[in-house]
Amino acid sequence: MRGISYRRYGGPEVLEYGELRDPKVGPDSVLVKVCAAAVNPVDWKSRAGYLDPILDAVFPVIPGWDVSGVVVQPGAAVSEFAVGDEVIGYVREDFLSRGTFAEYVAAPVRTLARKPRNLSFTEAAGLPLAGLTAYQVLYKVLEVGRGDTVLVHAAAGGVGSIAVQLARHLGARVIGTASPANHDYVRELGGEPVAYGEGLAERVRGLAPEGVDAAFDTVGGEALSVSAQLLAPEGRLASIADPDVVAYGGRNYWVRPDAADLLRLTELAEQNVITVHVSKTFPLPETPQAHLLSEQSKTRGKIVVTINWQTEET
Repeated sequence: MRGISYRRYGGPEVLEYGELRDPKVGPDSVLVKVCAAAVNPVDWKSRAGYLDPILDAVFPVIPGWDVSGVVVQPGAAVSEFAVGDEVIGYVREDFLSRGTFAEYVAAPVRTLARKPRNLSFTEAAGLPLAGLTAYQVLYKVLEVGRGDTVLVHAAAGGVGSIAVQLARHLGARVIGTASPANHDYVRELGGEPVAYGEGLAERVRGLAPEGVDAAFDTVGGEALSVSAQLLAPEGRLASIADPDVVAYGGRNYWVRPDAADLLRLTELAEQNVITVHVSKTFPLPETPQAHLLSEQSKTRGKIVVTINWQTEET
């Protein structure tokens, strides 16, 4: 098969497009013909070696954890999926090697759910990691409920945009940080936008004088410290970007694959509770450019790499 891989840590230039070994399909996995794979910040951070302290890299590494595609072969012990099923997945293992930026991926069934019927493969590829992160933090960590006021950082980004929609579905009021260019987009999602930068705490206080019941930090640094200042009594704080959150009494959270949670996201997408905005797509050979865009810019929604099988197979 063809795909993207890297043989050493480094910048986007270490990513190579070419022939790779076909994946073996274990008893509890299915072989997925990849239609699209979303780019997440963790992809370029892994490629740069930032995750080396916690994840072994088995080179050559195929990057990518998000996928949408079609099952072409179920493993010997698999009854959950059959040939032809359209699926999405957060295909993460506890090492770096067998990712989703390739024509095929062998995905453990614990990482998969059926694809939302109302989303394209491109849109659906942007749902798993970002959606699971937002869902698990809001539902299980912050325990957001009706009547809460929730502060979501980077509300126009991949995780933040889904978090705004889910929090609104839970009956919460959402204040979301975003650049002025994305304020209308945050409003469309159901949030009340506030600008980043100096004076952020005062702007949020202007909307929520008594503080916020929950704060979801996706940025770290100053955003985290400001969030801690804005908490109401008994307010809850979680971060996916900064382990220093524990010093403020909050929780540092790392999303995990969960088939039941992913299926719930599929159902919510089919109920039009959540949508996925794709800002830009790249063909598979241009994955280095997709990584570079993810690393250098604040993108609205998701960046997705697509496989045009008609082109790839000619």
